[in-house]
Amino acid sequence: MSYTFQFGVIAQYQNEILAGIWMTIKLSVASIILGCAAGIVLASVRSMKPGIGRILVDAYVEIIRNTPFLVQLFIVYFGLPGLGLRVSAVTAALIGMTINLAAYSTEIIRAGIESIHKSQIEAGEALGFTRLQIYRHVIIMPAIAKVYPALCSQFVLMMLASSVCSAISTKELAASAAFIESQSFRSFEVYIVVTLIYLALALALRGVLAMIGLWLFGRRVARRTAIALPEVQA
Repeated sequence: MSYTFQFGVIAQYQNEILAGIWMTIKLSVASIILGCAAGIVLASVRSMKPGIGRILVDAYVEIIRNTPFLVQLFIVYFGLPGLGLRVSAVTAALIGMTINLAAYSTEIIRAGIESIHKSQIEAGEALGFTRLQIYRHVIIMPAIAKVYPALCSQFVLMMLASSVCSAISTKELAASAAFIESQSFRSFEVYIVVTLIYLALALALRGVLAMIGLWLFGRRVARRTAIALPEVQA
């Protein structure tokens, strides 16, 4: 049995591919920023003494982490209109990705916060730091530095999971691939190209995150990030 590759056919759809790549990048960057910010806030609440806020955050994290991302997207895209909140496919994808990433980020950052020894906080109080200064310099920044590689791994996984958003007609890379495949009938070539693009995006994101880690936390954390992320792809 012989098969003739015809990648030239795929080149005719370069505009669709570029549009899909750009949408994937936009969704990934926006969800990483929003999801990480929400994760920091929720992790701080989850690290407090037991109360209604902590119970609600615990419930949110467990629900999101133990249900499929696709179901969460469907609830946002198909469920919200039933409540009178109609959103576009792109907005629904961003909301779904942010909600999902925030739950995982919360658990990762919480582990970092709980690794901070109480004596470090007491030392900050002894030096006359305000509560905000203690939270920023003694708790949250060292906590994120400790879990930064794991956090970045989750960011890469979220970028790859953006392909699921094609199920709600979001025109990202996977949706572009499905369109091209339906027009060209060259499934093998289309998905080889898309696989290579996703690989390139993951490696590029890994490099950007390593540089951010170098800027924020120094060379050691950046090196750990560069080493840890390929393991996620394996």
